[in-house]
Amino acid sequence: MTNAAYIHIPFCHHICHYCDFNKVFMKNQPVEKYLHSLDKEMGMAENISGYKSIFVGGGTPTSLDEKQLHDFVESIARNLPPAAEVEYTFEANPGDLTPEKMRILKEGGVNRLSIGVQSFNNDHLKRIGRTHTKEDVLQTVRNAEKAGFDNLSIDLIYGLPEQTVDDAVETTRQALALRLPHYSAYSLIIEPKTVFYNLMTKGKLPLPKEEAEAEMYEAVMQQMAEAGLEQYEISNFAKPGFESIHNLTYWNNEEYYGFGAGAHGYVKGIRYANYGPLKKYMEPIEKGHWPRMTSQKPTKKEQMEEEMFLGLRKMSGVSITDFQEKYNEDPLSLFQGALKQMTDRNLLEVNDDSIRLTHEGKFLGNEVFQSFLIGPEL
Repeated sequence: MTNAAYIHIPFCHHICHYCDFNKVFMKNQPVEKYLHSLDKEMGMAENISGYKSIFVGGGTPTSLDEKQLHDFVESIARNLPPAAEVEYTFEANPGDLTPEKMRILKEGGVNRLSIGVQSFNNDHLKRIGRTHTKEDVLQTVRNAEKAGFDNLSIDLIYGLPEQTVDDAVETTRQALALRLPHYSAYSLIIEPKTVFYNLMTKGKLPLPKEEAEAEMYEAVMQQMAEAGLEQYEISNFAKPGFESIHNLTYWNNEEYYGFGAGAHGYVKGIRYANYGPLKKYMEPIEKGHWPRMTSQKPTKKEQMEEEMFLGLRKMSGVSITDFQEKYNEDPLSLFQGALKQMTDRNLLEVNDDSIRLTHEGKFLGNEVFQSFLIGPEL
């Protein structure tokens, strides 16, 4: 059953130096036409009695002006009826989220905001291409709480150019002083076609050493734990009951719709990706067709690999019983080679009914995940 949806708004007033998501400068873009296409695409989805999770990401969804935002929120309500206990999230930039936009979101049923903060150091923010300041973040959080939002999350990035371990500790300290129920903390990944990638290839990007980045991650985990937040996924921390339902949809390998330019989805056993360029995305919709660039049904072998690859991101790991019920296969036998290799290196542990990362495994997560992509030993 597909009862989660991701909706993509590709517009930004400013492009950050590290961002490789599908996005375009907002100026002179066909925003209304895009929102019309998005409305039609959402309307093509199978009628579901209630969505348990709706997540609007970008780009910058709050880059829409007030009228565009109001019409967009109405379009979502019309096409994607929420369940009673829906988690309805909007990503937001501190500089874009005015009190009036918050009112529109709140009245439209949005009950969770995910705010792209990245750092509480104004010099680092400028260096990574962000246009907001620490003061903007504090004001946005105050305004959001005043508007009645009690489920707030902020994103942080560590491993930034010229960032020290002490810098990362201080940013985390200031973030935790806000006493929010959810935090995400990601290490900086340098992706092709970004400003940072171009600088790196020219030797002009002074990144912290791997050892320093590992120290930053260790410090973040310790600070989060001391603040009473539980690490429920490799990069996510929450007060009990505030774990992201939408993110868990991905990590539990459940199905979800992806609407919008460049969005990915997983529906009725089919993984798909929409066209990224706006024109290529909008053209098929106007003719009543899905805007899918690729569409593929994973084999059972691929599904089982995905179950491990995604599920091991969670601190609870992969349930052996659930895996057996879902695929009628024993993961301990299927992946015995990868499991032996990773447990011998103390990166994975098998306890009772779960296969999960050890503390050491969190630092080498990608290596662990990829060891399951060599295929189960069928």
